[in-house]
Amino acid sequence: MTVSQVPSIQFLLSDMDGTLLRPDHSISPRTLDAVRALRESGVAFSLATGRPPRAMQQQIEALGVDLPTAGFNGGSIVGPDGRFLVRHHVPVPAAVTALLLLEPWPQIETWVFADNQWLLRHLDGDLMPLERQALGYGPKVVDSFEEYLPRIDKIVAASRDHRLLVELESRLHASTAGQAQASRSQPRFLDVTALQADKGQALITLAEYLGVPLQHTAALGDGGNDSAMFQRAGLSIAMGQAPEQVKRQADVITGSNLEDRAAEAIERYILMR
Repeated sequence: MTVSQVPSIQFLLSDMDGTLLRPDHSISPRTLDAVRALRESGVAFSLATGRPPRAMQQQIEALGVDLPTAGFNGGSIVGPDGRFLVRHHVPVPAAVTALLLLEPWPQIETWVFADNQWLLRHLDGDLMPLERQALGYGPKVVDSFEEYLPRIDKIVAASRDHRLLVELESRLHASTAGQAQASRSQPRFLDVTALQADKGQALITLAEYLGVPLQHTAALGDGGNDSAMFQRAGLSIAMGQAPEQVKRQADVITGSNLEDRAAEAIERYILMR
């Protein structure tokens, strides 16, 4: 797609990790400038991420986002005042099925997000410290997830064994079909969320909130959980390091988040229009 073929964009919904954020979870000055220029030009901007809403505040403030944002892959939509506008929990039977399926694998760290907390049963996982740095807060150790089952926002299987996560994703799709969904937000994370936790539906909800037709929206992302908003947006932009199946669903592909290419895509495909 050439710049001249891009529809005029009135609203951009962007992923965070692997897209706007660098590997150290910082935002480059060029990206901050690009988002600021978007807002100054009248283009609405917001965030859709697999992160919990609690772990978005620093980035929301840095980027000057004053619209509702979507956390937990769209399972929660939170207003600028912190109130939950939409909240979908994982159904209890699906949560039990997922937890039982993940339990036998020692190379899997199982994390549960519920009641605005990050819950786990052990502190010995090697990915846990990295996630604590990314989220900006630490986990709570619990003996059991049972009491939280009715209020789970997301279950995460975290592992450096990417092939195992691909296998478990397929098994979760089969075992929780019609109840929940599983998607890899990053190569080392497999997320289990409610069926309604969908970045595509989040895009629709936020576009309706703003009164913007979908053909005048854009989506920017790099993970399997971004595909749903790619299918809805008037313009979809995939990061260069995205998996091939994600890039195939995008209208255009930019470079990686190591090279400020999210900012470049905003400048080239939105601001130039």
